[in-house]
Amino acid sequence: MAKKITGYVKLQVPAGKANPSPPVGPALGQAGLNIMEFCKAFNAETQQMEQGAPLPVVITVYQDKTFSFVFKKPPASYLIMKAINIKKASQTPGRDEPIAKISRKQLEEIAENKMSDLNAHTIDDACKILAGTARPLDLASLHISFTGIIEPIALETWVILINFVLEVTFLKTDSNVTSPFSS
Repeated sequence: MAKKITGYVKLQVPAGKANPSPPVGPALGQAGLNIMEFCKAFNAETQQMEQGAPLPVVITVYQDKTFSFVFKKPPASYLIMKAINIKKASQTPGRDEPIAKISRKQLEEIAENKMSDLNAHTIDDACKILAGTARPLDLASLHISFTGIIEPIALETWVILINFVLEVTFLKTDSNVTSPFSS
């Protein structure tokens, strides 16, 4: 029989650096969990990752006060700032020139890494999401051309569509007039 879930705790904890101080301690304490047990388990699982990278973690709390957790990839803004080697985003985005530039290739690398956490089906869609994240950081996107956004429509389809619109227009205006395009 599966354990009964009593709740979830969502935190953002630096990889390999979980400790009982805020925000981890108070959040887990309110849920009645063993704080040091979580810190040891989290640090053990994230020791192979980049130390200090912020990781969103979802902790599932069970009725018997045990837990399990799943961590996700670091936030997109962290990955973008890491890719272009800046420590801090602009304090006044949109007012001055962009503080840095990010290329399409860099966005694609980040998108491939973070694809499981994004609500996107293709790399192009994921790059658009990441470019949107870069905008408030006051970053300029270089050479961002998204393919496959609008697929070309065949000429025959356009002719059929135009004929339909014209026929509907003629029918609405005067029922005695026929369309010059009808066959």
